[in-house]
Amino acid sequence: MAHTAAQKSMAIPLTAFALGAVVALLVGVFGRVHDPTLEGTTTLGYSTVLAMKTVVATVIGVLVVVQLVTALWMYGRLGIRTPSWLGTAHRTTGASALVLTLFVAYHCLWSLGLEVGSLPDGEQVSTRTFVHGLSGCAVLGAVVVKIVAVRSRRAPGWFLPVAGGLLLSLLVLAILTSAAWYLGVKGWPSLAG
Repeated sequence: MAHTAAQKSMAIPLTAFALGAVVALLVGVFGRVHDPTLEGTTTLGYSTVLAMKTVVATVIGVLVVVQLVTALWMYGRLGIRTPSWLGTAHRTTGASALVLTLFVAYHCLWSLGLEVGSLPDGEQVSTRTFVHGLSGCAVLGAVVVKIVAVRSRRAPGWFLPVAGGLLLSLLVLAILTSAAWYLGVKGWPSLAG
């Protein structure tokens, strides 16, 4: 009986990871077959889509840090009493980071696609760009895994922190290979006009 219960609870993370992998793969396939527009649907007033994505990704980075700190706080890892509002703050910053991540991912896929090998002009795609594209696809798969982990009541206790840690790690990698790189090379983007 205990063996069946353990298998049942392991089915949730295994299914979530498989579903996340399928989502990441499908996003990557779309990124490869879609003809990039090289423009976004909006720049939010910045001169380019890349500039806008840099600003929004920086905000996501701040929210990711808040997510990490509040998660550690809620799990008692900071040694500070957990206030009653902390769970709401964690969920609110998480939802905000999710919406902004989907916004940036949409603009990445629509504007640039998934660049591998060489560009149409023959220029080789940089390792940074390749890693960013793959990590961006993986972020969307990890979002699926994290949503399942948050919503599941029958999953093992390790599943939520592992899903959160995976998503956090992939977001940090995606931000380091995009916004952090952009800021290091070009500085803070200015508004157009």
